[in-house]
Amino acid sequence: MKNIYCGMVTLSLLFGATSANSQNQKKLNYPETKKVDTVTDYFGTAVKDPYRWLENDRSEQTENWVKRQNEVTFNYLENIPYRDQLKKRLTTLWDYEKLGAPFTEGGKIYFFKNNGLQNQSVLYRKDAENDSSKVFLDPNKFSPDGTTSLAGLSFSKDGKKVAYAISEGGSDWRKIIVMDTDSHKILGDTIRDVKFSGISWKGNEGFYYSSYDKPDGSELSAKTDQHKLYYHKLGTAQSEDKIIFGDSAEQKRRYVGGSVTEDDRYLVISARNSTSGGELYLMDLAQKEPKLVTIMDNFDTDSYVIENDGSKLYIVTNLNAPNRKIVTVDASNPQPENWKDFIPETENVLSPSTGGGYFFAEYMVDAISKVKQYDYTGKLVREVELPGVGSAGGFGAKKKEDVLYYSFTNYVTPGTIYKYDIEKGTSEVYNKPNIDFKPEDFTSEQVFYTSKDGTKIPMIITYKKGTEFNGKNPTILYGYGGFNVSLTPGFSTAMSVWLEQGGIYAVPNLRGGGEYGKKWHDAGTQLQKQNVFDDFISAAEFLIDKGYTSSDYLAIRGGSNGGLLVGAAMTQRPDLMKVALPAVGVLDMLRYHTFTAGAGWAYDYGTAEDNKEMFDYLYGYSPVHNVKKGVSYPATLVTTGDHDDRVVPAHSFKFAAELQDKQSGNAPVLIRIETKAGHGAGKPTSKIIEEYADIFGFTLYNMGYKALPNELNTKIKG
Repeated sequence: MKNIYCGMVTLSLLFGATSANSQNQKKLNYPETKKVDTVTDYFGTAVKDPYRWLENDRSEQTENWVKRQNEVTFNYLENIPYRDQLKKRLTTLWDYEKLGAPFTEGGKIYFFKNNGLQNQSVLYRKDAENDSSKVFLDPNKFSPDGTTSLAGLSFSKDGKKVAYAISEGGSDWRKIIVMDTDSHKILGDTIRDVKFSGISWKGNEGFYYSSYDKPDGSELSAKTDQHKLYYHKLGTAQSEDKIIFGDSAEQKRRYVGGSVTEDDRYLVISARNSTSGGELYLMDLAQKEPKLVTIMDNFDTDSYVIENDGSKLYIVTNLNAPNRKIVTVDASNPQPENWKDFIPETENVLSPSTGGGYFFAEYMVDAISKVKQYDYTGKLVREVELPGVGSAGGFGAKKKEDVLYYSFTNYVTPGTIYKYDIEKGTSEVYNKPNIDFKPEDFTSEQVFYTSKDGTKIPMIITYKKGTEFNGKNPTILYGYGGFNVSLTPGFSTAMSVWLEQGGIYAVPNLRGGGEYGKKWHDAGTQLQKQNVFDDFISAAEFLIDKGYTSSDYLAIRGGSNGGLLVGAAMTQRPDLMKVALPAVGVLDMLRYHTFTAGAGWAYDYGTAEDNKEMFDYLYGYSPVHNVKKGVSYPATLVTTGDHDDRVVPAHSFKFAAELQDKQSGNAPVLIRIETKAGHGAGKPTSKIIEEYADIFGFTLYNMGYKALPNELNTKIKG
């Protein structure tokens, strides 16, 4: 990536801060967490699990523990002197119109818009581009407190009906509601207990969706391991829905999905047992009695059908192509031996889309977007000229559209929507947000640092121009490193407040992610997982060695798999950071696979039941099991949601309990448990703002700040 770091002038933004070591805090009195004599034997090793009772999310004891922990946590947070100032600035900055890209269904134009501080974005509709728009669906009316969110929607082929999913309290369990698009009348077709599902219509008479049988015990934590694809015909009861795939007791699949091609010709079915690798099947819906045709019959690689032209299928695959390629094959014999390369593999990771009769091949070049346009013969039409260096996405439209809309962003550029003429290859700004933030005052630079084993790792560091690298800049190091997920540059309203305070924001592209393809992903999985932690720790050491920050001013943050990353880093190197912020983390590596669909993460982690070597490896880094008595851990704010049924909150509960029991020194260990909230998706704006005010306040306060930097104080007063 081109280095876009700009020259610096000396500027101190440390007004109001004392030495990070001089702020003496009294050790907090934490609620007592009882211990039980629970022991599990793993290959001859007896592992104590004194807080297993916290896994029971339906017990009164757990509920009382949550209440008492929150009382201590919020009492602490409410006494941070500038918490309200942070909340006020976050609220001010968040209060701008956010517009989504328009899309056409049934001849009508739809788009999402948030006026600024609405808890949920609203779906609007208009008849033509220059017509006035009206509210079509307002998720803010789903519940009084904004905690019920829109979690997906799909229109029938003629656009006269829409099926939309709602999530209550952030849960992954959803309801699908069907509505007439003209009368707004809710039809009697509500589908309940749906999880990890898309919605794909077959014509206008029904749709496909996926779910599990409702589990015994708590639906927020009980194991779910057999996913099924259903077809719902409008006007019939859910109990009559036909199982299309996944009903075999001999061969369970944890994740099953089905989608219908745009021309209504084929149903494409994917089946997985893990988050990586899966089977692929096809059904020709033009046949009177469609039969299941196998494309891929194993879980070794990832492939999916992106497009069809009659019986000609276009398949994206990483079979013999770790960075992915597109192949073609006839639907009558779609197995890999008949595949022909269409867009071959390159040295960069491919993420393609289609629109207007063309393919758009987006490549990641050191986590930065490059986009090329191809026709249906595989001929390169042009490289799309992007607005700058950053992340572009959304190059998708129906086959007969002549324009599409894409977004562009980076760490200092709020997401802007561009209108793209597909034939001419020209872009124009469709919507640029009007936000109280000056991108020209900030800069991002990409660096490459060396990890423990010599691997070069890219990292983008963002900060205010003129920042002096004197080791005293408050810094948040954010990471993920797993599940083939790529961290590409993107603007965050919340992080812009951090930057305004003189903070530095650093994001490395760790192994385990997808930035350099399957090999990069695999290098951070199972018995290679320590590579991810080493990459993250080395990023922190680089920031300190180069003077961006120091251990006294460094916070580490990550969520979900990133919460595991933070938990591992802080237990392995507690001396390296001042603050740790693990969010909705996978923290008990010996039992993660026993909850909900957690067993599906085994490709990345392995399980403690696999063999002794795998158990020893997991036991060696599992955060819950590696908190040591008498160690001074950094100030820690664990965050989770009581309705998180993806990474159950028991992970965070047990980790917080271990830290509170064994922490040496006075650095606080708090857990902030959001009620009526899940893993993160659909969280209302009000709760997001409150959470970031608490996270930033906790971080700065434990870095020694008695007041916010002068610049932010001035903005608030003004």
